[in-house]
Amino acid sequence: MPLEWMAWNLWLAVVPVVLSLVLFREDQHPSAGWWVGLVAFVAFLPNAPYVLTDVIHFAREVRATDSDLHVAFVLIPKYAAFFVVGFGCYGYALLRLERWLRWQGWGLPRVYGADLTLHALCAVGVFLGRVFRFNSWDLATNPGEVAEVIRFPKPESVALVTLTFLVLAGGTAAIRVVASIRHQLLVGR
Repeated sequence: MPLEWMAWNLWLAVVPVVLSLVLFREDQHPSAGWWVGLVAFVAFLPNAPYVLTDVIHFAREVRATDSDLHVAFVLIPKYAAFFVVGFGCYGYALLRLERWLRWQGWGLPRVYGADLTLHALCAVGVFLGRVFRFNSWDLATNPGEVAEVIRFPKPESVALVTLTFLVLAGGTAAIRVVASIRHQLLVGR
């Protein structure tokens, strides 16, 4: 059972990567279809970091086994790979967007402003998915229900969204640093 939901969540995490490959090419210029794709990109982007919230399933799996070796050599590596791939999809999609925005002539303050906006939207999306079990497509199929939940946030909801925002911003900053170091190493050869 866990592998089924993990596979589904990873598939959803890859959707924004695929959209970023289509939308954010150097030669790509916005058109009506491009804007529809951008809306889909923003709607599906929270699915990539959402995998981090699946840590709640880890404890159940640990309790279900009586083998420390199983935990150490199966569960921990499985969840670590799951988190790295899912969050890596998030970082990669955002880095493609950043590079495309730079090709479009945007300065770094505007690019980082777009990043912060997307982190905030994704933090809300992750919260809506984990707590209220909404999916990306609920924005189109159940917009009233989504709006109702957002309309009256509770203080603990704001705290969770803020924490998620900080994790997304910090994790993406770390990915950006690693990508920059990797680029410098490759260029330096």
